[in-house]
Amino acid sequence: MRMEVLFRLKTVSVAVSMLCLHLMSFSSAQVHLQDCPSTHDLLNSLRQVEKMLAVQEESYQQGLRSLRKKISALHNSTMAILKAGKNASCPKPETPVHGRRLGRVFGVGHEIHFMCKPGYELIGPRTRLCLESLKWSGQQPMCKHFNSTDNSLAAFSPDEPSSSSFSFPGSAALSASSSSSSSVSTLLPSSPTTSSPSSSIRPSHCTHFLGSTRCTCDVGFTISGRDNNICTDIDECRLFPLGQPGRLCIHQCINTAGSFHCHCPAGYDLTRDGRSCTDIDECENRMNNCTGEQMCVNTNGGFQCVTVECPEMKNATYLKTSPTRCERNPCMLGDKACAQAPNSISFHFLSVVSNMSAPRVLFRVSAARVLGDTLRFGLAGGRGRGHFSVQRSSRQTGTLLLVTPIKGPATLEAEVEMSELERSALLGRYLTKVTLFVSPYEF
Repeated sequence: MRMEVLFRLKTVSVAVSMLCLHLMSFSSAQVHLQDCPSTHDLLNSLRQVEKMLAVQEESYQQGLRSLRKKISALHNSTMAILKAGKNASCPKPETPVHGRRLGRVFGVGHEIHFMCKPGYELIGPRTRLCLESLKWSGQQPMCKHFNSTDNSLAAFSPDEPSSSSFSFPGSAALSASSSSSSSVSTLLPSSPTTSSPSSSIRPSHCTHFLGSTRCTCDVGFTISGRDNNICTDIDECRLFPLGQPGRLCIHQCINTAGSFHCHCPAGYDLTRDGRSCTDIDECENRMNNCTGEQMCVNTNGGFQCVTVECPEMKNATYLKTSPTRCERNPCMLGDKACAQAPNSISFHFLSVVSNMSAPRVLFRVSAARVLGDTLRFGLAGGRGRGHFSVQRSSRQTGTLLLVTPIKGPATLEAEVEMSELERSALLGRYLTKVTLFVSPYEF
């Protein structure tokens, strides 16, 4: 490239010289010899340009060599990683006695963590890193028993627990509490349970470096004390009580050392989020004691065994045509008392939660076909009539409404009557008995 540039510069120089000589041959041309560069000046300019190009070319070659070295080094390091493969890992580290190791991946760049049982303090690093040399950073830690010879806080140190009851408060993650536990089921939902004082106070983890001391606590504990040498358990249940926005548990919160549990009442299971409760369907899961003559009705937190029987009336007889329906037998001609009795009686069972908001639609009654010119809907009777109301929602449909909240546990009944008339003459009555099972809980 440099030779090509020099050749072009020389060609331009010769062209400029010939042009000056040609112009001087005409007397009319206003060109003087001193206005044209001499051949010596042109050659000097060419030499300077040649030196400049040589310097630039040398710099370019040096940069190219440096780039090739970097590419080669990158290629070699990449190949070394590929050759090492996924099996490149540090040896499995030991678990401290009376402690626990967190982390199952021992590859390069991965960390493992260590923690001790309550009553023990960690001596050494809490975290170790797998280095590229396939060795763990730092030294192997150990768990040392915390007693009166170690620190003045020994009075708060819990006794050494057995291995069967040992648990780690490593995080504030939620964990399910069995609803069948007899010791837990006696607790009231309004009173959160707290851990014992011996497990709620423990020494802090302090490190000394260059004359300064830094103390920390495990997750779920807050640091306190005059010298920041005490870790006190955070009672999450009292911070987020029941009935308050952001509550931790929908039913009952049980505080533990460094964490908490949510507990559900009998008849409920804890959901996957660890905070809510879901009803157990005892009827579907065959967890009931209803007989063959009874019908199992699942309720929120339990079940009911109900027996549907047709009523006995003086002037009318009924036949059970389905598990929840009774039909009146045909009346004798001219038997007005029999004709006034309901043509059919249906039975329905609903399960609702306590203090459910109102007004709310509970049930709808509809006529499949209309023989007369008028349909009337109303309440015929039942327990708890002050909580219910019946409204017409369409020409052939009436709606049973809950108009006031009901605090459970409670069992209420409402009888919805649909009357069919032709020119104000009664053609038939149809009765629907709705039984409401109200849960003691609001979920």
